[in-house]
Amino acid sequence: MTNDTHQEYDDDLTALLEAVWGEGFMSPGGTEEVDRILLGLDLADKSVLDIGCGLGGVDVHVASAYPVRQVTGIDIDAGLINKCGAMAKKHHVSDKITFQQVDPGPLPYDDGTFDLVISKDSIIHIADKHALAGDVSRVLKPGGVFAASDWLAGYEGEPTPEMAAYVAAEGLDFGLASAGTYENALTSAGFQNVVVSDRNAWYRTTARSEREDLAGRFYEQLTTTVGREFLDHQINVWDLMIVALDQGQLRPTHLRAEKPQ
Repeated sequence: MTNDTHQEYDDDLTALLEAVWGEGFMSPGGTEEVDRILLGLDLADKSVLDIGCGLGGVDVHVASAYPVRQVTGIDIDAGLINKCGAMAKKHHVSDKITFQQVDPGPLPYDDGTFDLVISKDSIIHIADKHALAGDVSRVLKPGGVFAASDWLAGYEGEPTPEMAAYVAAEGLDFGLASAGTYENALTSAGFQNVVVSDRNAWYRTTARSEREDLAGRFYEQLTTTVGREFLDHQINVWDLMIVALDQGQLRPTHLRAEKPQ
């Protein structure tokens, strides 16, 4: 895929997100949150697929901090994939990571290719959770694990007006679903030991600190980088997001499931 119609995260937005969330990250928590997602897993000599690799921070951390054999990061955005490659080279882990731009839809890999499939807050962009869960199961080896975090909906049906206002302000292609939908998708795909761990309480506090940083210590620097109008809009997005978090409508969540042997 060579067209850029899938670019939702332009240079201004990625620069702002990295300022808040750290180099290579497009969602909160950085390497500490990645470590929580992977807690207790044996990654020695494992092949890992990262769905929605974004700027590559997750993949660089996994390749640097864990004894994996190989990490494959995929995304639909060519611009992000180019940035991933540069980051891997900067951190001297290019030999352990492959980045690939893919088309939306089924994963372009043979059955039983990977020991572990991960994703950090990217599945929100994939509307059909059941199709994704089935495809993740297909590319996992027997006994393989799916370990991810994502933004979940704290409701079934229609959101509150405040949640709808937040989603509209983000202006991104969100396919939000509830914890029940995720659990049903994973179990329907044959996964076992499905665990859903809510992170709303943690992020309600963290989001407030992020908002203070955007309006405070990062403000002048980011104004120079992305412009005052864009930055002020993003601060407003944080304000709307905090309301949605407080209402329980937006629920950052960890997910884990095992493919039977």
